[in-house]
Amino acid sequence: MFPLDSVGHFFLGAALVLALSRVAGGFAVRVGQPRVMGEVVAGIALGPSLLGALAPGAVAWLFPKAVLPMFSGLAQIGLAVFMFFAGQELCSMRVRGTAREGLLVSQASLFVPFAGGALAALPLADRYTPAGVPESVFVLFVGCAISITAFPVLARMLEDLGLSRTRPGRLSLFAAAVGDGGSWLALSAILALAQGSDHRDAAVRALIAAAVVAVYLGPVRRAAARWFARRGETTDLATLRVVLVVAIAASAALTAALGVHQLIGAFLVGLVWPVGNPFAVAAAEPLATTSKTVLLPFFFLGFGLGVDLSALDLSSGGALVLPALLAVAVVGKIGGAGLAARYAGLPWRESFTLGALLNTRGLTELVVLQIGHEAGIIDGPLLAILTVIALATTLMTGPLLTLTNPPTPTPNTPRPTPAHR
Repeated sequence: MFPLDSVGHFFLGAALVLALSRVAGGFAVRVGQPRVMGEVVAGIALGPSLLGALAPGAVAWLFPKAVLPMFSGLAQIGLAVFMFFAGQELCSMRVRGTAREGLLVSQASLFVPFAGGALAALPLADRYTPAGVPESVFVLFVGCAISITAFPVLARMLEDLGLSRTRPGRLSLFAAAVGDGGSWLALSAILALAQGSDHRDAAVRALIAAAVVAVYLGPVRRAAARWFARRGETTDLATLRVVLVVAIAASAALTAALGVHQLIGAFLVGLVWPVGNPFAVAAAEPLATTSKTVLLPFFFLGFGLGVDLSALDLSSGGALVLPALLAVAVVGKIGGAGLAARYAGLPWRESFTLGALLNTRGLTELVVLQIGHEAGIIDGPLLAILTVIALATTLMTGPLLTLTNPPTPTPNTPRPTPAHR
């Protein structure tokens, strides 16, 4: 036998993660789900929820503690790049003709499930709030997690389903973009409350976060646009890519130092990196493929190792918590967004379609849940419950859209000849 050292375990684990992630993602696509859902399931399967339950020693051998920081480093880079592109997609939104309805729907899709999640968390606080965490922080975090929409996953899903140019598709993207921006700001404030020793300290942290956002969206964004207008054409792409990666890393370090989560810094770089400049776009393109196919699977691994779905507490009333929170999440999103869309003048079918699209949570909620778990705001059992909700609400999007938009048969018409054109 040739025992593996830490480096050998790292490369063996990396090969397994990437191969299984690709296979699971391809299977998800074949059954009509986003590729990312298969990758998430693969990461969870490699943890205590499945592999650890079937072969407890296998997880410890494949992913020993010595190599976990290596995987975590890759995951953090992947998440930072993912958040950069989330900011880019938000900046590229076109709101012409949808701003009025979109603002109404976005507010409803954010505040209705947020309020529902917070109210549902009140009776759960005594049972699930970790020691030392203020009850208000726990309640607000659950509300924030319930209100999330996976904006990047939604954008890819609309493209796959051919709904990007439809009115519900455009409105859902706008509402998800605005709503998720509000959710991330709310998360920053919640983390400030969790880290502050008192409400005054938390208020100072929140003001710092608001000031950082204002600086990025104001002078930093204008400076980046001017720089690319003057020097973008004369700077080679390799240098621009290095500049981008340095900007993402430095911004993440800055926001972390200021008491705001590091992913907020990467998100802000996405908001200020010019989306209309061809050189800026060309510099960012290779990072998208690298992040999605190579780096993010390691986040799913880390998340899967940290969540144990067998920790779901289904005894002494715990069996009611999962369906209750799932109902709050689904009804809050679909009902809040759908009724707002109906009030804005959309037909009932389009309103329901819009609500079903905004019910997609996916990767974005998993990121929020991991942040909350690492900050000690939620415990393992509630992390497992909210993970199931994130997966279930994303998996049900396709079937719900099929109910409201059944495929229409294509008539067998003859192929036109040049004489008919």
